[in-house]
Parts: sequence; C-alpha cells; structure tokens
Amino acid sequence: MKKIVFACTFFLLLVAGKVAAQKSFRFGFQTSPTFSWMRTDDKKIEGVSANLGLRLGAVGEYYFAENYAITVGLGFGFNQGGTIQNGYLSGKFWPDSELIPALQTLPNQAKLHYRINYVEIPIGLKMRSGSDGDKFRYYAEIPTINLSFLSKASGDIKGDNDLPSANQDDANDINIKKEVKKISLAWGLGGGVEYNLTGGTSLIVGLAYQQVFTDVTDNRGQVYTTETEFKKEDSKGTIRMLALRLGIAF
Repeated sequence: MKKIVFACTFFLLLVAGKVAAQKSFRFGFQTSPTFSWMRTDDKKIEGVSANLGLRLGAVGEYYFAENYAITVGLGFGFNQGGTIQNGYLSGKFWPDSELIPALQTLPNQAKLHYRINYVEIPIGLKMRSGSDGDKFRYYAEIPTINLSFLSKASGDIKGDNDLPSANQDDANDINIKKEVKKISLAWGLGGGVEYNLTGGTSLIVGLAYQQVFTDVTDNRGQVYTTETEFKKEDSKGTIRMLALRLGIAF
C-alpha cells in the first residue's frame, strides 16, 4: 500500500508540474459511481447480478491540437465485479481459497459474488467541441484502454436457499485474491459535457462504458458434468461496467 501511495503522489506532482509549465496540459480529478457485472464464455456459468462501486482518480490531458488530447490517469476502482451462477451438477471454483469442506464443492445454482479492487492506469484519446471561452463543450473519449492491477479481492457464496446457518460466516468475505488474475486489460468509450466555471476550470459530467477483454478469473477449479465425470473449469470471466463520470479539470 505504501508503494501505491508513493506512486500516486509522484504521478500527481509530475502532472501538476507539467500543467504549470505548459498550457497544452490540463489536470483534473474525478469520482465515478460504477455499475459492473460479470459474464463468461461458458453458457452454464452465467452472470446473474451486478455490483455498485466507485472509481477515484486523477487525469492528465495533453492537447496536441486545439480539441484533441491524449489522456493518462491513475486511479482506484472499488467493488468491481458481480455474481456468477453455477449451472453444472457441481463444481470447485475457488480451490486456492481457504474454505470449509462444506463450501469446497458447490452444488448446481450456487452463486459466487466477486468484489474486486484495482489500481488503474487509463489511457485514451479525447476530442472536444467548441473553443476556449465557450460555456459548454461536449467531449468524447474513443477509445480508452485501461490497465488494472489487482489490489484486493473478496467474495461471497450463496445458494437459491440460504446456506446452513453454521456456514454463513464462512461463506462471506472470503479472501479470493488467489482466484483473480493480477492484471487485467479493458477497452472503453465515453462522452459528456464540460461546463466552464471560470478561466480554465471546468466541471465534467459524462457517461462511460468499459469491457475487460482479458480473463479475470484464474481457472484452477473443476466442474462435474455427472457424478463421476468432471473437467477443468476454464471459462473466460470478464467484467463490464457503466460509470457516471463526475470531475473537475484545471
């Protein structure tokens, strides 16, 4: 965590120095409520519910033309993920986590809830309308690439009916960091409006969509197709997200 804080501080100081030295740079902060959900490429392991989360971060914009910029940021994504449901007869999905025996093999219809935190580095191309001095300016970010590093992952296990009361505590807040890939890559796009408050300071409101294209899950488990036959659980799990972007730029 100390290394992360140091990296964030260094980045902020570096970008702030660039802003002060060159008018072609802008610097800003954003907070983004998020709505994320999970999907897999296995029809028997489907996403069934979503997570509400939050993104916090700083963004630097380098304008190589009046209304065109390359953006680079550093931020934190909290509570990303969602819930997937087992459609096989049974399965072992989190074999590297410390689970009680009753939870090591999960039955049909069992639900696995992922709650993942990332340190994120978004890079993108931004386009704006209008010119300096306009009260409102519209923008689009197409495309954006997001490189994310895992910082924390926890999960819950649920069934169609509540798990036995003796197992409730053991089925919540499970450390599943070993079950999630350390790095993920995503593409996205977004757009919104900038409202000029005064001088070069603007409020930003927008909407963004993001989709991870690398496998989020570590796939060390197995699923049972019959009581005696099983196969490796190698589905590709991805996260998709909508974010309401709220920010300020200087």
